[in-house]
Amino acid sequence: MIQELSYLTPREIVASLDKYIVGQQSAKRNVAIALRNRWRRMHVQSDIKADITPNNILMIGATGVGKTEIARRLAQVADAPFVKVEASKFTEVGYVGRDVEGMVRDLVEQAVSMVKAAREEEVRDKATQQVEDIILDAVIPPVSRMTGEETVENNLNSLEENDFNLSEQTRERFRQKIRNGDLDERKIEIAINSSSTMGISMIGGGMMDESALSNLQDMISNMIPKKPKTRKVTIAEAKQLLLPEEINKLIDMDSVKEEALEKAKYNGIIFIDEMDKIAGSSYRGSGPDVSREGVQRDLLPIVEGSTVNTKYGVITTDHILFIAAGAFHISKPSDLIPELQGRFPIRVELDSLSKEDFCCILKEPKNALTKQYVALFEAENVKLTFEEKAIEEIAEKAFTLNQQMENIGARRLHTVMSHLLNEYLFDVPDKIEAEQEIKITKELVNEKLSELVKNKNLNEYIL
Repeated sequence: MIQELSYLTPREIVASLDKYIVGQQSAKRNVAIALRNRWRRMHVQSDIKADITPNNILMIGATGVGKTEIARRLAQVADAPFVKVEASKFTEVGYVGRDVEGMVRDLVEQAVSMVKAAREEEVRDKATQQVEDIILDAVIPPVSRMTGEETVENNLNSLEENDFNLSEQTRERFRQKIRNGDLDERKIEIAINSSSTMGISMIGGGMMDESALSNLQDMISNMIPKKPKTRKVTIAEAKQLLLPEEINKLIDMDSVKEEALEKAKYNGIIFIDEMDKIAGSSYRGSGPDVSREGVQRDLLPIVEGSTVNTKYGVITTDHILFIAAGAFHISKPSDLIPELQGRFPIRVELDSLSKEDFCCILKEPKNALTKQYVALFEAENVKLTFEEKAIEEIAEKAFTLNQQMENIGARRLHTVMSHLLNEYLFDVPDKIEAEQEIKITKELVNEKLSELVKNKNLNEYIL
């Protein structure tokens, strides 16, 4: 299930996370241990194996410090199904709103997509060859179907005047032409399955269980006959239309569903954000607090371990890793109901970001913001460079704005960078120079961002 992680130690997992996330070493270490513990569990030999459940993690920190990014990158390292949900979107049973079991169904959907994508890559070469066979039969019918030179003339048309020997060598020669794209513009007739894409809605669907409704919709959809439809298209279009059909024919969906359920059950990661929004305040008795506590009690069995019906089958949640997160500015983790607190035994407090952190975020990660903008300008044949002092000034401005306004963490850098470079992004396509170069200096940063700071100061006096 997670054999591919057998060589990844917690130290190596942290190193992988370091490529994208600055700082927050405590959080990285804890999630790395949790991930490695999954592999350890799979290699336990004794009967206690079934009783080893994940230690769920509660991340505490302001918005924009990297909570979601840590969970998302962890899922990528583990090649695991990952779902992010906001706890505040759920409502107590008996009220209109999203069912908490929906996040488990979303996880299974994600797992099915991952497994199916992997199977598609495995059969792609074989499917491509089958597509070529179909196109070849449309261009050059098999020898057994030929009735004479006149039929050959009709099928080959103007492809090759001397290619009338319908041997296997000739077919292979035309296969190579099709593969190289030499015949892409030639039109042929192909038969493709036409299925109804009309959405099916159920009257009174709100009274049904979500998985039961989904299964009923699928059943009705499958009852609609799929009729082959003949279309005249170019060979290039035929390749695109036929390949998905041939890939689907080669994939055993029952096997995909079975593997996906196992993958979701043992590898799945569910990230529950905004946990502080459903934590009751110190004052009890008001309506909203009752609703919040109801959501917590609905979440409890899912996190604790329960059975959930999905359209692909039944899944138990005992071994899914749950990572919860919240700012907890107003409420505290202790405001959660005791049973739910106990299901998140590992508490990690993430550090607020400093100016130095902002500098690192701008430069060091694999997907650093400066690197993203350099790539965007390269698409326009423009060379964008940042002086070291300019990066420090951008970090200073973002940090100052976070202090003076609402602290949104690293997301403030996106606001500042957008304000700094939007004018260039607007003008660059209209420039006629073959090659341009834009150099971002400290002086330029001060000039471009002075208005941003000034508007902030005005905002203090405007109601």
